[in-house]
Amino acid sequence: MDEIKKESQQEMEELETREWLESLEYVLQKGGPERVRQLLSDLSTYAHESGVDLPFTANTPYVNTIPKDQQPKFPGGREIERRIKSLIRWNAMAMVVRANKLDPGIGGHISTFASAATLYEIGFNHFFKGKDINNQGDQIYFQGHAAPGIYARAYLEGRIDAEQLRNFRRELVEGGGLSSYPHPRLMPEFWEFPTVSMGLGPIMSIYQARFNKYLENRGLKTPSESKVWAFLGDGETDEPEALGAISLAAREKLDNLIFVINANLQRLDGPVRGNSKIIQELEAVFRGAGWNVIKVVWGSDWDPLLEQDKTGLLVKRMNEIIDGESQKYIVEDGDFIRNHFFGKYPELLELVKYHTDEDLKRMKRGGHDPEKVYAAYKKAVQTKGKPTVIIAKTVKGYGLGEAGEGKNITHSQKKLNEEELKHFRSRFGIPISDEDVVTAPFYRPEENSP
Repeated sequence: MDEIKKESQQEMEELETREWLESLEYVLQKGGPERVRQLLSDLSTYAHESGVDLPFTANTPYVNTIPKDQQPKFPGGREIERRIKSLIRWNAMAMVVRANKLDPGIGGHISTFASAATLYEIGFNHFFKGKDINNQGDQIYFQGHAAPGIYARAYLEGRIDAEQLRNFRRELVEGGGLSSYPHPRLMPEFWEFPTVSMGLGPIMSIYQARFNKYLENRGLKTPSESKVWAFLGDGETDEPEALGAISLAAREKLDNLIFVINANLQRLDGPVRGNSKIIQELEAVFRGAGWNVIKVVWGSDWDPLLEQDKTGLLVKRMNEIIDGESQKYIVEDGDFIRNHFFGKYPELLELVKYHTDEDLKRMKRGGHDPEKVYAAYKKAVQTKGKPTVIIAKTVKGYGLGEAGEGKNITHSQKKLNEEELKHFRSRFGIPISDEDVVTAPFYRPEENSP
């Protein structure tokens, strides 16, 4: 009898929950998001006044902040942008591999830019403003370990030559080279701001944005829409300088400041947060400080599943996983993902029954999806009255395959063997033969190439 009563009570509660959700959906459709916010605020106030101890959270669900139906149309040519990005990936990797063959132990980083390439390329192609006679331009604090990617892009543009790439981290040799990290004193025509040691870029960008506002507010600088961008890693946020002044940015309403955090979940020697979620942790920290937070967690491949998930069970499962599990999924096959991520709930297995294991393996994280990143950047540059942080989930060593994609060793990966070079070459469609690929040659299309 007690068991029957318990089941009956559970059914009533489920029905009650559905009725509340349907009512909320009605308000959303008729009154819009603003009315929903007001209603939830009134309900929260009433509950507090009635003595209900509501749990505090500064987190939103572990999904993208911008839903698919609110994404702006992507304005670029996806294929040509992908092609350019692939060439940059290759040259960035080749630069580090060649340098370490010539001088073992010279260092450099392959995996950081590999994870952040889309974050940078969407900025370069659609948002970053250069300085000219009519434009003050943006100020960009590039993440230090991603420097090979910035050099590789400059090579593709013809701003630096192959000899300089060959002399990466050997700037004193004949013919000139490239500094390890952003270094305005060593390369004043190339770098504007130093960002290494880790943590210096974020705090300097805050004070740069504040100084820009100071000059504008006192009539010493013409007001503009110029932004200060700071690119940093999720592990870098553990440096005290990285988050030490974020409350100042919110207090001063620095809407000219945008942080982009590359959340590839790995640091120098292992996971950033193995048993929790660094994205959720950072969201709470920045929201608590008063920032506008935009999460880019899941790629477009996940949108149809989220649309089909009428019970909220998929979002529940997304909320449950921790970063250690996310990293495990990267190095395992689609069958493992099916059984261990979707397999916890039979309803989720039903949701992906028409997906092959290869389909599941190919489903991207949000930081590798140009449309998701574009939507986040567009919302960030349009935000008024507060600074914005974009937290994008990526894969460290993206594209390296067995050489280190998603593995703990990837941060320290400096060399690739012949098979690994061939894999990288083929994955990104670089027109280099099997005979030549072993030397990791730089590649730049001819001047008149389409």
